Amino acid sequence: MVDISNQPLAIRVATAEDVDLIHAGLMIIAKHLGEEGKMRSTPDDIRRHGFGKEPAFTVLIAEAGAEFAGMSLFFQSFSTWRGEKGAYIQDIAVEERFRGAGIGVALLRHTAAYVRASGGTYLRLSVDAKNVSAQHFYKRMGLAWSEQEQIHAAYGETFEALAGQHESGV
Repeated sequence: MVDISNQPLAIRVATAEDVDLIHAGLMIIAKHLGEEGKMRSTPDDIRRHGFGKEPAFTVLIAEAGAEFAGMSLFFQSFSTWRGEKGAYIQDIAVEERFRGAGIGVALLRHTAAYVRASGGTYLRLSVDAKNVSAQHFYKRMGLAWSEQEQIHAAYGETFEALAGQHESGV
């Protein structure tokens, strides 16, 4: 862990010039989980989907001094049950040497403040089942694990089959 007490911590909204940093942040997570080979997203994907005409997500970048320390990538969400806007945090990443220095806490708090300033009232996220350190972190921060929900997903061939089912008349 790096002592950042003598370095100013800045958290700012990412710009298109930060695409490589954002991708590097995603690779931090993949490496932490031992899943680097599964990362298919590229910097061009981040640029195209995050900084085009209709950005799919927002990223906050944490910098300790002039160094990249971490990031939070999130997108707007809506709860039909609550009738309120919020956000889904897709990824929070902290450079390994900055872990334990409060970067994750600062990113989570800044993300919540950003969402609140945009009219949101909640945050949601999921955590990889193998990422026990992140699970403990979120619990310490007061985020509750929902026993009432399960995340289901359709990717690749499954998604394509679902998207094409209307073509069969069903």
